Amino acid sequence: MGVSLNPSTILSGQGIDVSSVVSQIISEQDGQLNVWNAQQTTFATQDGLLEGEENNLTNLQTAVAALADPSGALTAQAVTSSDPGVLTATAQNSAVAGTHQIVVNNLATTGTLYTDPIAAGANTSFLASGQTTGDVQLQVGGSSGTTYDIPIAQGSNDTLTTLAAYINTQSTANNWGVTASVVSDPSGSRLSLQSQNSGTTGALAIVNNSNTTLTFDTPQGGTNASLTIDGVPFSSSTNTVTGAIQGVTLSLVGPSAGTPPSEVVQLTIAPDQNQITDAVNNFISAYNTAISTINSQYVVDPTGATPAPPLESDLSLRSLQSSLLTDSSYAIGGNSGLVNLASLGITQNNDGTLSLGFTPAGQSFARVLATDPSAVQNFFQNASGTGFANNFNADLTNLTNPTTGPLNTDVTQNEAEQADLTTTISNFEAQLATESTALTSEYDAVNASLQQYPLLLQEVTETLGTLGSGTSSSGALISSEPTLTSGL
Repeated sequence: MGVSLNPSTILSGQGIDVSSVVSQIISEQDGQLNVWNAQQTTFATQDGLLEGEENNLTNLQTAVAALADPSGALTAQAVTSSDPGVLTATAQNSAVAGTHQIVVNNLATTGTLYTDPIAAGANTSFLASGQTTGDVQLQVGGSSGTTYDIPIAQGSNDTLTTLAAYINTQSTANNWGVTASVVSDPSGSRLSLQSQNSGTTGALAIVNNSNTTLTFDTPQGGTNASLTIDGVPFSSSTNTVTGAIQGVTLSLVGPSAGTPPSEVVQLTIAPDQNQITDAVNNFISAYNTAISTINSQYVVDPTGATPAPPLESDLSLRSLQSSLLTDSSYAIGGNSGLVNLASLGITQNNDGTLSLGFTPAGQSFARVLATDPSAVQNFFQNASGTGFANNFNADLTNLTNPTTGPLNTDVTQNEAEQADLTTTISNFEAQLATESTALTSEYDAVNASLQQYPLLLQEVTETLGTLGSGTSSSGALISSEPTLTSGL
């Protein structure tokens, strides 16, 4: 397509639109630039899709690694208590499946100590009449515990309020493990001492009280929890008991009901079916996302009305699809017949995705898991590293390798081609800019001449007009008036 100019406009002295003319000329060369820009867009789209699928693979590997982890969900243990009002429990993966009989005789308690009320209130001196000093000795931890001396000085800590503040300061600074407060009611104010620790280590007692009017009531609490596990007696300074049952932490809530013989609480430890099922569902979900995303690149419109998906011809993606389908079909030997996903009740659909369904014998995954949890675990992971999850995880490690993984390799190649295209486009645009500058200068000169055309035409016309009124070659004047010649 050539450059279009209007002759009448040009000859009228308006000249030409230089910018428009140059743009028309340059645009004739923009075709290749448009092709390159379209290629850049295609590469960017492909990179986005490849990176998205790489992210799907990473999520899948996380889900598969959880199934391959020997201390992960497949080895998780759950604990159930026949009476959560007496005790509850949690189990680590190291817990051994089984049932235990437990009786809770009493809970661990914290030590407490109160004074009789002082009717005059919390800000009245409790020193004995005529005394300016006194002394109180507090024992923490029972008869074999530590005794702390509390000297009383008039005007310093001889009221309940100031004594409580003094004890709290000393307890914090010297780790007494005691909290003091003042409790008031209609009968007056009391000093309250509360141990910060339960069990015998928190037992409180007053072993000396000199020159004060304070009367301390009988100490309360400060006893260990007492329980029996499978007939074996246990004592604990806290109501959280660890070490009594391997891998299990007991939380004592209350004493067993009834009088001896008290209620026996049955504690059952078994594989945590909820955690195991969640881990398997996470794997299925991550796998389906990865395989479905790949499948979407092979959905072709038979009418040709819709362009082929951006990665339809990507060989690495086809190789990845094949690898995932192969990994999902992996089988082991023996294992009580639980040799592949189908035998666990995990079925493969026509599009390659997975679903929790039923085994060929009609059993659900939940039923298979409840019947033989150790075989389910052994299918996914085993000591020799040949389980389904072991194999799949190893393959995914290669597939997601930042350097050699097929999708990462494609992205790297695309980015290299994009960089080359960017350089080519930049050079071409620089060339067009240079050409545009040169054309603008050239056509500016042409335009200047065209704009002077009417003036030049007028000058020529005037000059030609003077030729009829000049002198002859003999010196005679030439008449400027035209001579009319008769046609007769």
